[in-house]
Amino acid sequence: QVQLVESGGGLVHTGGSLRLSCVGSGRTFSYDTMGWLRQAPGKERDFVAAITWTGKNTYYADSVKGRFTISRDNAKNTWYLQMNNLKPEDTADYYCVVKIGSRWSSAPDEYDYWGQGTLVTVSS
Repeated sequence: QVQLVESGGGLVHTGGSLRLSCVGSGRTFSYDTMGWLRQAPGKERDFVAAITWTGKNTYYADSVKGRFTISRDNAKNTWYLQMNNLKPEDTADYYCVVKIGSRWSSAPDEYDYWGQGTLVTVSS
């Protein structure tokens, strides 16, 4: 059974930083695309970032480009989201996700596995 467990969320002031981590188990993730999605209160889930299995290709939503960085450590079945210069509009539940295979996607419903989410709150 595949399990994804996020950590690292919390409360931070505008301009601050957080690093989210996700540990996966129950599957060999080496050839999959990993990502992060988020859902703000009252809104739909949105794509944040994705990284292909080699780690060489990364993709970001326009709203986070230049501020967020996604990375992965296949040996540890772990991937990360470094979030810098956080803004109040970044407040959301953040979900780590896995898409089987190497083709990335920005469509939330194309991801096959989801974590439970970790809350990030950015105060103004």
